Parts: sequence; C-alpha cells; structure tokens
Amino acid sequence: MKKLEKIDLYNFELENGKQSVYIPLFYQVFGQPIGDAPVVVVNHALTGNSNVSGENGWWNDLIGENKTINTNRFTVIAFNIPGNGFDGIDKNLISNYQDFTIRDVANIFWEGLFFLNIKDVFSLIGGSLGGAIAWEMTVIQPEKIQNLIPIATDWKATDWVIANVLIQDQILNNSKNPIMDARLHAMLLYRTPQSINQRFLRQKTDNFSKYQIENWLQNHGIKLKNRFQLSAYKLMNHLLKTNDITRNRNSFLELSKNIKANIHIVSVDSDYFFIADENRETYFQLKNNNNVYYHEIKSVHGHDAFLIEFEQLVEILEPIFYKKTKQIYVTT
Repeated sequence: MKKLEKIDLYNFELENGKQSVYIPLFYQVFGQPIGDAPVVVVNHALTGNSNVSGENGWWNDLIGENKTINTNRFTVIAFNIPGNGFDGIDKNLISNYQDFTIRDVANIFWEGLFFLNIKDVFSLIGGSLGGAIAWEMTVIQPEKIQNLIPIATDWKATDWVIANVLIQDQILNNSKNPIMDARLHAMLLYRTPQSINQRFLRQKTDNFSKYQIENWLQNHGIKLKNRFQLSAYKLMNHLLKTNDITRNRNSFLELSKNIKANIHIVSVDSDYFFIADENRETYFQLKNNNNVYYHEIKSVHGHDAFLIEFEQLVEILEPIFYKKTKQIYVTT
C-alpha cells in the first residue's frame, strides 16, 4: 500500500461556528509526483478510504498504470475523510459527529490541497458520499477545477436520503450489534430487488441452515464490523444528510453560473438511493448555462453499480481523461 501521509490542521472553524482544535488529514498520492503532472482528486464513499489504487485498492479497475485514470500521466491524490479510522489511531476518531457537515469536509480537503501547493485540479471525482463532497468542493472553489465528475450522488440530500440516514442513525445508536445491523439495512439500499433475486434464486447454503441471501448479508456485516469503527460509521452516515450546496447561499442555478468546470453527471438508472431522476433534473437545469454532460450507467445492481459496472464507467470516463484523442460525448 502507498504510504499514508498526514497534514496537521489546527483551530479549524466548522460550519456551525464551533472550532476543532486539531484535525489530522491523512492522504495518499499515486502516480506522478506532485507538481509534475495534472492532478486528479478522488473522494471516497461512506465506508471507503484513500487507498484507491495498488495493493487492496478499491478502484483498481479505473486507477493505475495504463488504466483510465493513468498514473503514468496523472498525479492522483485521495484524502481520508477525518474520522474514518483508516489511519488506525483511535484518538483521531470523531465522537461529536453531528458537529460536522459535508461543507466542513470539503473545506478540509481544500486546506490539504493548498498545503500541497495545488492550485488547479484537472479532475475531481467521487462516488456517492465522495461525489457529494466533490459538488461542495466545486462550489467553494468554482474556478480551480477543470472537470467535476460526481457519480451516483447528488448536490443535495433528498427527503429519501435524509429518511434513510435517520434509520441508519437509529440502528447505530440503539442496536446491540450496530455496525453489522446497519450494514444489513444499507446493503438493501445499495442493491435492487432484481439484483438480489437474480443472484440468489431463493437458494439455501450447502448445509441448508439458511438462505444464501441471509448468508451474504451477514458476511457483509461481519466484514465491515472487522474493519470499521462505530464512530466512523456514525459520522459518515450523518454527513450524507448535511449535503446541500445551497444552504445559506444562493439558489442552485445562481451558484452553478460561477462553476467553470465541465460537469459530468454520472447516474445509475436503477439507483434506489441517489435516484437517476434527480440527476436528470440537475442536467436539464444546468445545460443552458454550463458545460454539463449527463451519463447514465445501465445496470440491474442499483447504487453499487458504480463499483460493479466498470466497463460502462470506463467508456464514460475515458473521453474525459484522454481529450486529445477522443471527444466528450453525452449518454442519455
């Protein structure tokens, strides 16, 4: 695994006016040294981390040598959302999770980029929670990003997202086995009934003690429990409902007029969490005053398709990262 680097932030003022005395910002750099190549910033999702490429890299299908995001051509930087626990240091976990918002995380990430003397980002990309942070980062610094690529996400938390965040929060704070139980519920948001039914076909395990779907869900819960801290889960889940780039600002259309980036909205047609209809509406609102493109992954798998349908995602992303040889297109 690439070395985990750290930036120390002191006396950071949160959106709610409170001050966080110390925030360690951990990150990893892949590909070319900083300053030698265009920068791609990758934001991780709820249970993700900065290890996007190489050993155990969660986006190895997209990022690496001669991959779509080619580490022979780009400098790839991935920050860890503070408090996600990837550094393995318990004292860096965040207990006052309700004090933090996506806007705070976006500002923290910009502090990190400025510390690294990065003033221009070729592409800012993220899926789910990471994509929501990317929207916020773009509004904060609308002239510093060339390509915004939010995937399976939205610029706002809908009532549906807020409702499910509440259910997750209740499970995390009241269950006797909170991480596992919350994960079971979440997995049914990230997939679709069609995906589940086609995969398991009501079959039982080899010893006929339970259905395969039950075994699959419990294994997901156990795996997350073994690698994720409860406080991290509470924080990441809470951040989702704080997603709103218009909060205490102008309207969405007014904010969008300041964005200089090409905006590539990537949705999943079967996403039950960040539904495609919302992304299509965003596209139609923006298409007259921005360089905005809409792409749609066709999949039975729902929200998690951005981690499954790599061939489609590569087809969407390659024209963005290889502009000299391919033209940007719109998938509708």
